Amino acid sequence: MIHSMTAFARAEQAGANGTLSWELRSVNHRYLEPHLRLPEAFRDLEGAVREALRNGLSRGKVECTLRFSDDNTGKALQVDLERATQLVAAAERVAGLIKQPAALNPLEVLGWPGVLVADAADPQALNQSALALFTQALNELKSGRAREGAELARLLNERLDAITEQVVALRELVPQMLEAQRQKVRDRCAELQVELDPQRLEQELVMLAQKSDVAEELDRLSTHVSEVRRVLASPGAAGRRLDFLMQELNREANTLGSKAFDTRSTQAAVNLKVLIEQMREQVQNIE
Repeated sequence: MIHSMTAFARAEQAGANGTLSWELRSVNHRYLEPHLRLPEAFRDLEGAVREALRNGLSRGKVECTLRFSDDNTGKALQVDLERATQLVAAAERVAGLIKQPAALNPLEVLGWPGVLVADAADPQALNQSALALFTQALNELKSGRAREGAELARLLNERLDAITEQVVALRELVPQMLEAQRQKVRDRCAELQVELDPQRLEQELVMLAQKSDVAEELDRLSTHVSEVRRVLASPGAAGRRLDFLMQELNREANTLGSKAFDTRSTQAAVNLKVLIEQMREQVQNIE
């Protein structure tokens, strides 16, 4: 199944201690290139997020942004009075050893570890929630890439049908065009009142037919079209393979154009190159 490299996904989760939200954007790129934007408190997630991306995607530049709004802001402070009492008593005992001790500052007491009770969620639990939410966002991103990939496959198959039509039509026209070319040579000789040895004339016509023979190019075009269809229907990443096949299709179309000896074959070669270029642009977005 074909997947695009272009997609967007967003996942949000509100909890007792705040709201987590992920935004994932992906665009085409030769390789997988993740760009992570994480709050400082979630830096430990970077390795797991990169691993999930490597397991889930093959190519694309992927921007992953995590936001966290802490709902604990503005809540009433809680003081561990028992611990504060113990700390003040210890400070007073130490102060008794000093001749002129400084007065005890209440704000300093609040700054001692354990006096103010944090009402925040467990950081490990928050990380686990953020990672689970990322998995949800990544699955949504992959679904979006799959939907766009299906549309790209449809567009490519339409152009493959058009290429096949051009090949079939040109294959039927080749004998007519060769005969028209032979007749043109005979008419030209008659106009010039030049008598050629019939055997020599036939040899020249045979050589002309060989130079103008495009059967091999048409066969290769048909083979490449079949291979593109096979790759489109196969599982896994297909972008690089399709890009190579676009080059091969273009090579055959160029050769066809260089051998063109009739306006109809010239036009067919031009039509093929236009179709192949349209396909090549679409293939750049395929994973």
